[in-house]
Amino acid sequence: MHKAGLLLIDKPQGLTSHDVVDIVRKKLAIRKVGHAGTLDPLATGLLIILVGAATKECSRFTSFDKEYIATLTLGFATDTGDSQGKVIAQASYEGLREPAVVSVFKSLEGESEQIPPMVSAIKHKGKPLYKLARKGITVERKKRIIFLSWLRLLRFSLPEIEFEVKCSKGTYIRSLGEDIASRLNSAGHISRIRRVAIGPYMISQAKTVDSFNEDDIRAF
Repeated sequence: MHKAGLLLIDKPQGLTSHDVVDIVRKKLAIRKVGHAGTLDPLATGLLIILVGAATKECSRFTSFDKEYIATLTLGFATDTGDSQGKVIAQASYEGLREPAVVSVFKSLEGESEQIPPMVSAIKHKGKPLYKLARKGITVERKKRIIFLSWLRLLRFSLPEIEFEVKCSKGTYIRSLGEDIASRLNSAGHISRIRRVAIGPYMISQAKTVDSFNEDDIRAF
C-alpha cells in the first residue's frame, strides 16, 4: 500500500506544476497526486505535492502565507509582468537610490489592494487568464485584499532590485513588482521568482524532481 502525505519539491524553471505532478505519478506509480499552490513555468522553488488521501486536504496548505525571493528589473514593463512578455512601457530609473527603495518597501507592508496579473490561474468565463494573456487578450480583473508581513531589500544593483517578501494567499509577485516600479516613478517587470517557504515548510527541506522517492513522503 502506498503512503499518503506530502512531498516537498524544488520545482525547476521550465516545468509547470502539473508537469511535476505527472513526474511524481510516474515515478511512484501512484495515480492520486495533486499540488497545493501553482508555480508557473518561469518560477522556481517550493511546491507542495499531495499524495493519496492528502489530496483531500489541499485547502489546508493553500491558505498558508508564502515567502518569495524575486528580482525586479527596472526600465521597461511588459504585458505579462515578466521577462517573457511584450514591452508596453519604458521609463528611466536614473537617479534612483537605495533609501527610496527601502521607503517604498515599508509603505507596501501590511494590508493593501492588488489587481491580479493577466498571467495567473484565475479563470475568466472558464478559461485561465494566462491562456488569454499568451494570445494578447487583456480582460478587467477585480482588486483583491492582500497582506505583506514584510518586504526586504536583498540587493540593489540597477537595473535590478532583488527582494524577499512574506505574503498572504492570493498575492501575485508580478503585480507587486509593477506596484514597486510605479511607486519608484519607473517601469519594471519581474525577471526571476523563487518560492522559498509555504507556512512552516522551507525550500531547504525540498527534493529535486530527480532525487525524491517514496520515503520522502511526509505525514500530514
